[in-house]
Amino acid sequence: KEQVAPELPARLEQTIYCELDDRQRRLYNELRDYYRGSLLGAIERAGLGRSKLQILEALLRLRQAACHPGLIEVKRWSDPSAKLELLVPWLMDIIEEGHKALVFSQFTSFLALVRDKLDRQKVRYEYLDGQTTDREGKVERFQNEPACPLFLISLKAGGLGLNLTAADYVFLLDPWWNPAVEAQAIDRSHRIGQTRQVFAYR
Repeated sequence: KEQVAPELPARLEQTIYCELDDRQRRLYNELRDYYRGSLLGAIERAGLGRSKLQILEALLRLRQAACHPGLIEVKRWSDPSAKLELLVPWLMDIIEEGHKALVFSQFTSFLALVRDKLDRQKVRYEYLDGQTTDREGKVERFQNEPACPLFLISLKAGGLGLNLTAADYVFLLDPWWNPAVEAQAIDRSHRIGQTRQVFAYR
């Protein structure tokens, strides 16, 4: 990209660490301890090779618990989440300063929680996941309407083929197995046509 588009402004990537509150930490620790015990037993009985699915499920559940307790149990939908407590005020500041942002997550249920928070604040946004039909219309509105400062996107649905240079902030709410997928998501904003420095946060 540096050779093909040397005129592109720099992009700054940073990892932000969120401290879980007591309730969220307790749930995370309970899941971790449960899966540690069950996986050790499964590996001892069937071997590591035959326990891969259980290992992947454990990692997925722990990642969900780190995002929001509501991804583990629906009854915890209103529980606090360290990531949301950090993200939403940050988005409000960015909007107030006249910037636009992309918000990616692999979990559409987590994006639903973000949407709920934004709806309560009466913030306009566009949304795209694998079920979205009018992709071009949503991109057009985000790119050209100043009153639409946010685009919430499922990582699987929006990692490729979108030109979203109106955004100069990108948030990746949860890590993906393949770092190249994260890079492609950031590239929705950091591509030819972008005139401002892009700030990407994991």
